This record gives sequence, C-alpha cells and structure tokens, in this order.
Amino acid sequence: MDAEFWLERWRDGQTHFHQNRVTPLLQKYWPTLEVAPGSRVLVPLAGKSLDMVWLASQGLQVLGVELARQAVEQFFDENALTPTRRETPAGTVYAAGSVELLCGDIFGMDAALLGSCAAVYDRAALVALPIEMRARYVKHVYGQLAPDYRGVLITLEYDQRRMDGPPFSVGDGEVQSLYRGHSRATLIDRRDIIEKEPKFKQRGLERLDTLVYRLDGTR
Repeated sequence: MDAEFWLERWRDGQTHFHQNRVTPLLQKYWPTLEVAPGSRVLVPLAGKSLDMVWLASQGLQVLGVELARQAVEQFFDENALTPTRRETPAGTVYAAGSVELLCGDIFGMDAALLGSCAAVYDRAALVALPIEMRARYVKHVYGQLAPDYRGVLITLEYDQRRMDGPPFSVGDGEVQSLYRGHSRATLIDRRDIIEKEPKFKQRGLERLDTLVYRLDGTR
C-alpha cells in the first residue's frame, strides 16, 4: 500500500471513513488527559476530520497531517476557514486560527516538528496502515513526540480472515508490542459496534470491537 492508494480514494470520492460528526469517544476520553491549554496536538492522517475543530475548541493548537491536498482544502472550505499557506521541508502548511494542516507525508516530519507535539489523537492512522508499515510508523511518530506526551488512540479489532483492510484489525497484543519502549498504552474502553456498522456486516464480519487507549510517553 502506497501514497497513491489514498490519493486515488480521495479523487474518486471513496471516503466512507470520513465521519460527519465529532467522534463521541474523543469527547468522552480526551478531557481525562488534562492536556494543558495551548499545547500542540498531532492528528496523523487527519483527512478532513471534524475532530480537529473540536480539539481546537478545547484551547489546543492542532497540527493535522494529511497526504491528500483535496482533503486539506475541503477541510478549510467546509468549515468556512480561509487558510494562509507556507512551504516547509515537510510539505505545505495550511493554517487558520488554531488549526494547521500539513499537506505531506507523515514520514517526512522531522524530530523537531514531532517533538513540539505534547499530545496526539490517532483515530484513523494506525488502523489505516498494513502490518508491515505499522512498526515503522509508531517508531517514527510516537518515538519522537515530546517525551511525556499524552494521547488517545482508537483501533479496531476483528477477524482479519473474514475481511481485509483498511481499516485493519489492530488488537491489544499488537498495540502493547508496538508502543513498548517509549509509551504506555492503557486500554480504557472496548465495545462491540458491529450492529452500528452494517457495511462491515455485509463484508462478512460477525463482531467488530472498538478499542480506546490512553497513551502516555515514558521516554
């Protein structure tokens, strides 16, 4: 799976992964992190998520990262925001108010930029990556955030034999293995959502669990 896969999905309008609401689990669990106002929060593979608007409303500086320029431009258009633009080594940064969206490859972000992020919200990134990319992603991103960062991670767990991703199944065992060494991943919620996701039932799943983690940097 390469960058072209996701760019093609945005071009073709195959964006069923986009939610037209703020994620309720974010609203429920983010306040428990007690992230200081003004902190920079990273939202990897952000798309045009409304979660970024909500995070900004909590007094945070949001840094979303998205490969597809179409998604970045739609985010600002749909939220009636007029961004400024500036070029950086990592890509073009669109900024309006408390939200910045970096249009570029997350693997192009350097240690200084990642290290400026005191928090992270990951709903769509880890589960979007195939297993052979996940360890590299977690090491590059989470291994370079502020040493004492805090965050919320949401994954899905299902029988991968019944359905191929994305979104991929990333269970607790894999999460613990991926984050060990630089982060503590505490499972704080698990719920079966298959009855709310008929499209996944149609693809053959009998159970689909959402897993929510609190992340704490331990470096």
